[in-house]
Amino acid sequence: MDTHGRRRTQGERDAVTVEIGYALCSAAFAAAVLFGAVAGPAYLFGLTGGVRSALVGAGVVFAVRVVSVLVRFARGGQPSQPGRTSPDS
Repeated sequence: MDTHGRRRTQGERDAVTVEIGYALCSAAFAAAVLFGAVAGPAYLFGLTGGVRSALVGAGVVFAVRVVSVLVRFARGGQPSQPGRTSPDS
């Protein structure tokens, strides 16, 4: 039910599904681009040693963080009632 006490139509539910799918795909794309921006110079400029490890490590940490947020979202880690922190509030 929406804020006006009526049920959403199938078209409205479909629109929400498409928006969520677009948000997830664009977040995954952004994570890949930013990983390339952080770790790319390590390979592009032939960096070696600690600098290369730091850049690649930072890119991996960023990508893992984005994936963990997406997985938590897919599992339903969001509140059951929008705008509230718990069902009994």
